[in-house]
Amino acid sequence: MSERSKPVVFTRHAQERCARRGAAETDAIAAIRSGKREPAQRGLWLYRLNLEYQREWGGKWHAVQQIAAVVAEEADRLVVVTVYTYYF
Repeated sequence: MSERSKPVVFTRHAQERCARRGAAETDAIAAIRSGKREPAQRGLWLYRLNLEYQREWGGKWHAVQQIAAVVAEEADRLVVVTVYTYYF
């Protein structure tokens, strides 16, 4: 089983960050499945994906939302530790 095809689970912290930062869990999963993978701190991995947004966030109009999911890779699953969002 490839790393990206393992089941994805979210910590409570990651779920709260998704809600607070305007990210859908489905978009974080899409970032893991098809985004750019790069090393993060403490042996974790960061997966980035740019998505068409075309709406307002934080009082400003943005065309793109970047989802960045920080993931711990375990033997049988991928654990989303936190999720960041960036708006352009």
